[in-house]
Amino acid sequence: MLNAKMDTEPATLKPAQTAQRLVEYAINKHRDRYESCFLKAFAAGVMLSFGNILLQVVSGGITLLHQELLTSNMLYFSMAVAKRAVPFWGLCLNWFIVYFGNLAGSLFTAAILVRYSGILSEPPYHDGVQAFVIKKAADPQWHEIFLRGIGCNWLVSIAMWQAAAASDTLSKIVGVWLPIMITPAEYISKSMFASLFGNIIGALFIGMPATYMYLSDYGAGGYRNAENGEASGSRGSSPIEIKEDHPDMKM
Repeated sequence: MLNAKMDTEPATLKPAQTAQRLVEYAINKHRDRYESCFLKAFAAGVMLSFGNILLQVVSGGITLLHQELLTSNMLYFSMAVAKRAVPFWGLCLNWFIVYFGNLAGSLFTAAILVRYSGILSEPPYHDGVQAFVIKKAADPQWHEIFLRGIGCNWLVSIAMWQAAAASDTLSKIVGVWLPIMITPAEYISKSMFASLFGNIIGALFIGMPATYMYLSDYGAGGYRNAENGEASGSRGSSPIEIKEDHPDMKM
């Protein structure tokens, strides 16, 4: 049965299929247990902190492990709320939990795994870290960080789109790696507060056009609504699979 499904699954989904999958991601994340969401966000924050050293490799790992990263959830939940598949309060709650989960993971890495372990406490590493922080968070003006945040999450959202469209692991890694590799802008982990609103707008630049172009004729009733109990299972159950018999899902 599994082999038959793998044989019929396309290597790359169509744009409409990809958009539907992203909304399904948001529905599943909305139904996840709160403590599970926070722990995933914490783990993603740790990996993202290591990503300042190996950005392309580790960021791909966050996607493959289905951990909670605020910047990608900005894309998923904005599309799901636009289609009324997830309530607006669900978006706010998820972003709140994941925001502080990512922050906690980053602070844990900085304090326990970097500062107190002495990895970066000696020159020239300590001086390099200080110079990096000043360059990224202290020197730029607020509006500069905000605009960089837009560009950053625009590229991150493209990476998440490509990862969702791909069916095999290698394609997902490459799809994530290419946009993030060229990201010169500001990410939440580098300036946690000033870039937040820019990252939100960057996600909207991908999510809202995609919702309008590919999901305008696909009503919220086509999804298994988590709030009305139409989705099988409860919080923390297995991921929701996209219906293959829907007209928009046929090749």
